[in-house]
Amino acid sequence: MLTYTLRRVLGMIPTLLLISAVCFVVINLQPGSFLDQYLEDPRVTKETVAAITRQLGLDQPAWVQYVTWVKGIVLHGDFGFSFANGRPVSSLIWERLGWTVFLAVLTLVVSWAIAIPLGIYTAINRYGPAATVANFLGYVSLATPDFLVALLLIALVLNLGGTNVGGLFSPDMIDAPWSGARVLDLLNHLWIPMIAIGLEGVAGLMRQMRASTLDVINQDYVRTARSKGLDERTVLWRHAVRNAINPLISLAGLSLPSLISGTIIASIVLNLPTIGPFLYDSLLNKDQYVAMTLLLFSAALLLIGNLLADLALAWSDPRVRFE
Repeated sequence: MLTYTLRRVLGMIPTLLLISAVCFVVINLQPGSFLDQYLEDPRVTKETVAAITRQLGLDQPAWVQYVTWVKGIVLHGDFGFSFANGRPVSSLIWERLGWTVFLAVLTLVVSWAIAIPLGIYTAINRYGPAATVANFLGYVSLATPDFLVALLLIALVLNLGGTNVGGLFSPDMIDAPWSGARVLDLLNHLWIPMIAIGLEGVAGLMRQMRASTLDVINQDYVRTARSKGLDERTVLWRHAVRNAINPLISLAGLSLPSLISGTIIASIVLNLPTIGPFLYDSLLNKDQYVAMTLLLFSAALLLIGNLLADLALAWSDPRVRFE
């Protein structure tokens, strides 16, 4: 397993290098540049624009800009300079990464805790009225965009008399030190983004778990376990569910890139301090180093997620071997 892990990690290096080149080319192919706002301003002279161009390093050939960017990442952990914010890209990302990881991990854990039992229940009782209702609600959740759910929840809270809607804290608690009151205020705001962002994930995981459970409950090894006299709970959890959950483990690795690019519109609607809206703003402002870094980071998370999913699959299923 260690050899396999090291081989996969080393294989990520050329992959990320190729992805970085693709990100650089794609971002630079978009029409215009960050300097357009100065060119369109009659108060800014051409000499000033030329000075800003030299200061930002945009007067260099494209390949020189790319090599400088990659060299800074490898040698110094420097991801470039944000034109729009006037600060290093790394500091801007770290400011938002904590809340992004917190919301993503919490939503993922809650989604799994709800979806797995629902998927098992709807598979075992697939003709029951409760399972029918759950399946119908799952279809509705899959068809409803997350930003629309966010807007509906905001309207509901406002109609019920709420005032502090959006964000993770009330205005007076944003910069306050951590205390019991601040934690309660966070919990009071947290349920809206969790429902808006996690509802579609719960529906998708439930459908996947239901299909996997239906696929394994009639397999020969499950019937053999029943014929040995094992109780139904043991047959279900030790034999059926353990094999039915394998496809979901593989899907879990694909969810890591959503830390950056997932639920961008919902995060904008809810005014969440996450990386998604930051990526959206960088693309609008043509802040190339921020956009390239976030796209590269998203690709790295996908590679890491696939590796972790493969390792978790080998841990959960003794039949899987990588040696």
